[in-house]
Amino acid sequence: MIPNQWYAVLESKEVPKKNAVGVSRLGEKLVFWRDKNGNIICLRDKCAHRGAALSIGKICNDRETIQCPFHGLEYDRTGKCTVIPANGKNNPVPERFKVTSFPTREAHDFIWIWWGEALEEYPPLPFFEDIDKKFKYKTYTEVWPIHYSRAIENQLDAVHLPFVHRTTIGRGQHTLIHGPLVEPNEDKNEFLIWVYDQKDDGKTTPLKPEEFTDSMKIFHLQFKFPHIWQNYLGDKVRIFIAFVPVDEKHTKFYMRFYQKFIRIPLLKSIVNWFGIRSSIVILHQDRRVVITQEPIKTTLKMGEKLIQGDIPIVYYRKHRAKLIELASR
Repeated sequence: MIPNQWYAVLESKEVPKKNAVGVSRLGEKLVFWRDKNGNIICLRDKCAHRGAALSIGKICNDRETIQCPFHGLEYDRTGKCTVIPANGKNNPVPERFKVTSFPTREAHDFIWIWWGEALEEYPPLPFFEDIDKKFKYKTYTEVWPIHYSRAIENQLDAVHLPFVHRTTIGRGQHTLIHGPLVEPNEDKNEFLIWVYDQKDDGKTTPLKPEEFTDSMKIFHLQFKFPHIWQNYLGDKVRIFIAFVPVDEKHTKFYMRFYQKFIRIPLLKSIVNWFGIRSSIVILHQDRRVVITQEPIKTTLKMGEKLIQGDIPIVYYRKHRAKLIELASR
């Protein structure tokens, strides 16, 4: 995973008002709960005493602490242990009784955690600004047995459509791919992928990215580091995915069908249902192939024989490697 980044790890509805929730994310076991004001608290889900899961414990002290179910130690939102019952109330708690806490934010109906070094001021959450509150959505989730880098690269790949999706979005057998053209933003943490394809007539040679013309900019994908993607189907329709790392070998997809062309409640629900169902069909066509790729995690240099159509994947790998290097300094 890329350190020093905000990661969407859960949908807001997955952490209720009353109970603690334990999940595995980013290779860590984490516990989440809400304080009395509804704000999210996140700690490592492991008591400093004997390693029991805090997530099956009790929320205490007006929802400000969580109690270990094993011996009753309590931890506040900073991860500091405030009570060791067996030692008595008059005994101060040693500083070493502490668990890791994670800064949290809640926005766009997601819960985000900061995975990295503590900062005085944190950067803004990564999201697509053009998905505004007028969009309504329906979510589908599932877990794949692959590293999240594989999952992301599949959605940056324009070459596979006529083969993996020959009965859906790849109909027409447009196997010849021009470009693709990658357009990063100023800090290079977000980029557009412009794709233009056609049937192979045996005469045409794929144009290089620098040969793209404005008339070819019809269809594009968009990615924002560290792990969110959208298929821009138009001003009023999007397919969105947050590729949430569970651990080094598993990725949870939070896929949303967004639309704002239907506002009538019943019709909106029907359209959103059909939109997400068709997206699931396409996703499962991808899954059948992607889970067979080896290795399950990608790196910048890994012995593959790449082609021009892999330009977006190369860009992703290079910038991902750069972000990891920067975080290690």
